[in-house]
Amino acid sequence: MSTAAALPGEPVLNRGMITLSIMLATVIQALDGTIANVALHHMQGSLSASQDQISWVLTSFIVAAAIATPLTGWLCDRFGQKQVFLASIAGFTLASVLCGIAATLSEIVAARLAQGVFGAALVPLSQAVLLDINPREKHGSAMAVWGMGVMIGPILGPTLGGWLTDAYSWRWVFFINVPVGALALWGVWRYIPARAAPRAMRFDLFGFATLSLAVGALQMLLDRGEQNDWFASTETWVEAVLLAVSLAYFIAHTALRPAGQSFFDYRLLKNPNYVTGLLFISIVGLVLFATRALTPSMLQGLMGYPAATAGLVTAPSGLGTMLAMLVVGRLVGRVDVRLLLTAGFALTALSLWQMSRYTLVLSPADIVWPGIVQGVGLGLVFVPLSTATFATLAPAMRADGTAIYSLVRNIGSSVGIAMVQAFLTRNTQIVHASVGEHLNLASPALQDPAALGGYGLASPAATALLNNELTRQASMVAYVDDFWLMFVLTLAIVPLLALIRPPRATQKPALDHAALE
Repeated sequence: MSTAAALPGEPVLNRGMITLSIMLATVIQALDGTIANVALHHMQGSLSASQDQISWVLTSFIVAAAIATPLTGWLCDRFGQKQVFLASIAGFTLASVLCGIAATLSEIVAARLAQGVFGAALVPLSQAVLLDINPREKHGSAMAVWGMGVMIGPILGPTLGGWLTDAYSWRWVFFINVPVGALALWGVWRYIPARAAPRAMRFDLFGFATLSLAVGALQMLLDRGEQNDWFASTETWVEAVLLAVSLAYFIAHTALRPAGQSFFDYRLLKNPNYVTGLLFISIVGLVLFATRALTPSMLQGLMGYPAATAGLVTAPSGLGTMLAMLVVGRLVGRVDVRLLLTAGFALTALSLWQMSRYTLVLSPADIVWPGIVQGVGLGLVFVPLSTATFATLAPAMRADGTAIYSLVRNIGSSVGIAMVQAFLTRNTQIVHASVGEHLNLASPALQDPAALGGYGLASPAATALLNNELTRQASMVAYVDDFWLMFVLTLAIVPLLALIRPPRATQKPALDHAALE
């Protein structure tokens, strides 16, 4: 995707304006990965959606971006880098408007799918353009600027989203993209020179289509399975069959095609570091996005936090990630990456253990500190994991390897969100039923009306109050169960770090979009 900074006969590039323009595009894409989290509780009521249904607003965006990201290289080869960048910004901005005016759950999910498709190219393209316009000796500082732009999302997203939701409406978390997108569109059109598309790359359309169908069917199965009572529903069976058939065709098709001509190069699976890295990054995606989806809904739904406050107490997690990444970049190459990864996963597990001890009585500090610890832990994982994953991979296979790495991380994120939401709904029902069967007129706890404060079974109003509190308590238990599950998953993969071969001491870390996006 990269070309020379300035070809003969071209005008001198305005690096400052190009950098500003592409970073604006990067920021709006990065923001939309987290800005909607704190607004989900308000969307749920406005769109008449259940708690597991509203999570589709997050998973549809992630899945669409996961599927569309590997197309970036081929699209640039076919149509030209500038044209793809312009189309991506324009499509993303228009999709943001459609999200903001959506009146039903179906409409906003469709608009979020479009956002994901158009936004998928923004981060890798911004990285490629920055490398194009800067000489090699300035690539390090250029990537530092790019990394800071990508990290603005998890830091600024929750706070900005909460403020916009409280001060105006949840719709403004999407409308805010319009002026920023318009400025980015003008800057890219005005300052990035157009170049002819090489049209030298062959694209495996059948492999891409079958993988997309498989990923889409998997996500539909997970998103709608709880609502459809899983395999008691015909729809779930259709999705399961589509998943199995599409995946079988994808495996057979890509296995039979020569190396370099299929969507997935099976030689990647012969590299232990790369395979282990894929497993780790899927768990990182699961923990990162599932936690950021669960915590705001818990704070707003069970504890009555305003959206702005929920955003403020969850934002420090992103700050912890950014600070850790700034430090760990200096340590990679000097310290064994397995030690850095062990420290990162240990801190992440510690934060999840702290979250698994949550109750309905929490102070803001009880939310902030585990978030910071988790942010630091994940920050210690991102760069070393990317370095170790690609350390033993042949340079010719890095393009395909990076695309699959990013795809697996996004799939892990969307599957994680769907999984924890399904467990949340299921466990809330189980705990509610289990505790509720012990509440009757003979229960000792219901014998003293003065101590109950309005709860009881003596009247419909008192019974409704009691049921609401029982549901609240059951939901809290279900949230704790989800945090405990993520804690166990994080600990379970730590022994696999022994499979990673550390890069050579002379090998410098490479910050690629798969690590930071």
